[in-house]
Amino acid sequence: MKPHRGTLILVFGILSIVFCQPLGIAAWIMGSGDLKQMDAGAMDPSGRSNTNAGRICGIVGTILLIVSVLAIIPLVALGFLGAILGGQH
Repeated sequence: MKPHRGTLILVFGILSIVFCQPLGIAAWIMGSGDLKQMDAGAMDPSGRSNTNAGRICGIVGTILLIVSVLAIIPLVALGFLGAILGGQH
């Protein structure tokens, strides 16, 4: 039976919300995979709560990443538009 990575996944998930949003993708993928292995009996199930909490934090971090990217795209476009229009005096 493989050891669980619940603590690592939880740390990745928390960091994805607080500091580094791309870690949310890793926490989400790792957490989902580990939960499947726990359900199959191939991984130590004692870390299930940390793994699930990290996966959920990873989902939240990934959503924050998507919202951030979607908010930045129009701002960059407006900046380019302002530069183009501002340079034509």
